[in-house]
Amino acid sequence: MEPFCKIRDVYRAIVEFESQFEKKYGIGLNEGSLLCALSQASKLSSGDIAKQLGISHSNASKVIRAVEKKGFVERILGNDDKRQMYFSLSAEGRQCLEKLQCCDIEIPEALKRLM
Repeated sequence: MEPFCKIRDVYRAIVEFESQFEKKYGIGLNEGSLLCALSQASKLSSGDIAKQLGISHSNASKVIRAVEKKGFVERILGNDDKRQMYFSLSAEGRQCLEKLQCCDIEIPEALKRLM
C-alpha cells in the first residue's frame, strides 16, 4: 500500500503545480510540454507529438488545437505528401516558452524529491 500512497502524493503535487502553472501562464502542462518538444525540433507530426508527450493521438490533437488557437504553433504541409501535416513553434510560441524558462512557481516537496 505504501507505494500507492506515494504515487497518490506525487499525483496530487502534479495537480497542484499544474493548477498554479495554468493560472500564471494560461496554458496547461501538456501545452507547455508541446512547446518544449517543438523547441527541440524544427517540426513534428501529430504522431511524433503524441509519442514525445506520452499521450494518445486523440489527446495530442486536442493539445495541438489548443496551442494553435493561442497562436503558439504553425502548420506546415509535408513536402512529399501534402496530406501530411507538421507543426512548428511560432514566434509567439517562442516568447511563451521564454517566459516559462524563468518559472517562479513553487514546486511541491513531493516533486522536488524526484528532481
